[in-house]
Amino acid sequence: MDIDIDEKTYARIAEMIHSEDSPVGIDAKKTHIYILYKLGQIEKRLEALEKQQKSGTG
Repeated sequence: MDIDIDEKTYARIAEMIHSEDSPVGIDAKKTHIYILYKLGQIEKRLEALEKQQKSGTG
């Protein structure tokens, strides 16, 4: 799978979830919180698009 993400964003996310204390190098809690946050944003955008489609303004 190819991840289409620019290097600056990739580095920012990697730095955000990095953990020296973890054997795998990332903080699992931060990682999951970030994933859930982004899923919430996607859900809100999808709901807005669905409302727009139903109202015929899209």
